[in-house]
Amino acid sequence: MAALIIELAGVSRRYGGHLALDGVSLSVGEGEFVALVGGSGSGKTTLLKTINGLVRPDAGRATVAGEDVGAAEPHRLRRRIGYAFQEVGLFPHLTVAENIAVTPRLLGWEKGRIAARVTELLALVALPAEVAARPPSALSGGQRQRVGVARALAAEPRIMLLDEPFGALDPLTRDALGAEYRALHERLGLTTIMVTHDMTEAVLLADRIVVLKAGRILADGAPAELLSHAADPDVRALLEAPKRQAERLRERLGA
Repeated sequence: MAALIIELAGVSRRYGGHLALDGVSLSVGEGEFVALVGGSGSGKTTLLKTINGLVRPDAGRATVAGEDVGAAEPHRLRRRIGYAFQEVGLFPHLTVAENIAVTPRLLGWEKGRIAARVTELLALVALPAEVAARPPSALSGGQRQRVGVARALAAEPRIMLLDEPFGALDPLTRDALGAEYRALHERLGLTTIMVTHDMTEAVLLADRIVVLKAGRILADGAPAELLSHAADPDVRALLEAPKRQAERLRERLGA
């Protein structure tokens, strides 16, 4: 088994009367691609944000590369962990290049190194070099999402956290970007944890699926393993969704 890089032990988090995480324990090995799935309010995003310190647990402990997240300086921790999300959050007053360069600049990289990294990342996410000088408003939704991934990768993190990164895109663009990100995950040797509502996306991209409900982990394992052994009806219903969709598609197309 790969060396553990992320560990959560007995993590709980409450928002008022809502228990978002209820004693969650999770270990992620270096190089794994893990998908967090479950209904709205199941705790997926809270769990993700606990890993980079954006959410502090009320109980339990989270560690990244052996370091206690609660004791780490938040800004230093987050600069070592890439984070991309559905809304992208690009700064509208900055160019694409300046958006990608935000974290390297904060880390004090020299200008030549930053420029080289921006050029490298644009190529890595399949964007033409000329978009570097454009504002985000001049790009399509898919292009902006590519810039968001590039920005998350800018400081050469070992860990990437993705929160519904392709959810707002059309199906063709979403499928293409998902496959391209999976290839980047392999090429760069990343550890990726992705929140998604799309079970097909989870099955196609992830090595391992973690199913959450009401702040607890219902199931955790490889897609095929979970489908063949899932006893919980909620877990089975989620995992069988892609198969049901494929069957309906074949019927509609007369295949």
